[in-house]
Amino acid sequence: MAQISTKSELESFICHDWDRVNSWIDEQQSLLSQPLTSSVDVRESRFKFAPVDHNMYPAGFNNLCSKDLLQCADIFKAFFSNHKNAKRIGLIPESHTKNKFYLDHLYKLKSTIEMADVVVELISPDAKLFENGEKSIQLISHSEYELKIQRTSEDEMNNFDLIILNNDQSIPLEVDWRNIKPPVFPSPYVGWFQRQKIRHFEWYRKIADQFAKHFNINPDLIQAHFDSVQDVDFNAKEGLDQIATKVDELLGRLPENSSVFVKASQGTYGMGISVVSSGEEIRNMNRKIRNKMDVGKNNLKFTSVLIQEGVETVLKYEDAPAEVTIYLVNGKSAGGFMRTNPLKGTQANLNSQGMVYQKLCLSEIKQDCDHKIKEAVYSVIARLSTLAASYEMKELTEKSL
Repeated sequence: MAQISTKSELESFICHDWDRVNSWIDEQQSLLSQPLTSSVDVRESRFKFAPVDHNMYPAGFNNLCSKDLLQCADIFKAFFSNHKNAKRIGLIPESHTKNKFYLDHLYKLKSTIEMADVVVELISPDAKLFENGEKSIQLISHSEYELKIQRTSEDEMNNFDLIILNNDQSIPLEVDWRNIKPPVFPSPYVGWFQRQKIRHFEWYRKIADQFAKHFNINPDLIQAHFDSVQDVDFNAKEGLDQIATKVDELLGRLPENSSVFVKASQGTYGMGISVVSSGEEIRNMNRKIRNKMDVGKNNLKFTSVLIQEGVETVLKYEDAPAEVTIYLVNGKSAGGFMRTNPLKGTQANLNSQGMVYQKLCLSEIKQDCDHKIKEAVYSVIARLSTLAASYEMKELTEKSL
C-alpha cells in the first residue's frame, strides 16, 4: 500500500475508508474509559489537519445544531444503559454563573441529556455559589432559559445514580471523591488543577503515530509539532530565555513565515496564550503580556508552557479566519461548530475577543461521503485526540487513587 503523503490523499482515504478508520478507533477506545464529554479544536492548513486543544468540560452545547443534539442524546442513552440503567443524573456546572452564555450552554446540555430518558438535576457542592446560605439558586440565561442549581453535600450526591462534571476544576472542588458512591464522569481527577496540555499532546503524538503507521499515513499530516518548558514564572521573568530558545528551534523546523503558539499548559477558555514569530518576542515581553501569561481562570498560576506549531488556518467564513471545534460524547463525534474571528489573522488565536460561532452539523457523515469530506477528517482527528485524552485520564486517575 502506497503511503498517504498529501493532504488531499488523506481526505480521500478517510472519506472512502470511513468505516474501516472508525472501526480501528472504536477498537482502541474499547480498551479503556473515554471522557464522557469532549471538545477538540481542529486547525486545517494548506498541508495538514491538527488538533490544537482538547477540553473535557466543553461549554458550547448551545452552538450545536438540533440534529446533532439528537445524536448526542442517543449516545448518552447508550452510555447510561451500560451503567445499571442510570436514571437520576446529577450535573455539576461551573461556578461562574454570571456568564449568561454559559447558562445557555448549560440549559442545552441538561436538555440534551434529558432526551436520553433520564432525570437531570443541576447540583453544586461549591458553597461560594450560594452566597447567602440558600439551598438553591434560580438563574436566567442569555436566551431567557430558567435554571435551578441545588446546593448539594457529599452525602446528598450519593443519592444520584451517576454524576456528570461540567466543571473544569481550575481550582478543585472541595469534595472527597473517594466518598462519592455513584460513578463520576469525566473522572474528577482530570481537572485543570493537575491536567497538563503538554501531557495530552505527548499522548496524542503516540496515538497519531500508531494510527499513521497502521494506515501508512505520513504522521505529519495529522499533528502539529510541539515542545515544552517547565518551571516558568512570567512575573519574575524566569524561564523566558529557555522558552525563546525552544521557539526559535521549533521555527527552524517549520516553513518560512510560520508562527508559534506559546500556551500555558493548564490554560483554559483561551487564556494564557501568546502567538509569536521569533524567540526575541518572548525575551522582550512587556509586563501586560507577562501578566496575561502568568495567571489564568480562578487565578491559577501558570508554571509550564506548551510551545506549539502555529497551524495557519485556510478556513474562512464570510471572509473571516475560522477553525473547527468538534464535540464528542463518550468518544463519538456528535456535533460541532466553526469559530470565526473577523478581528484576527489566519495565524492568530481565534478563541479571543471578537469570536463568532457558526453551526456545523456532523450527523450525516457516511462512507463515501464526498459532500462531507472535510467534516469526516475533522471527526477522525477529534476522535484520535479524545483517545489520547482517555490515556491521559487513566494516568491521572491512577496517580490520584
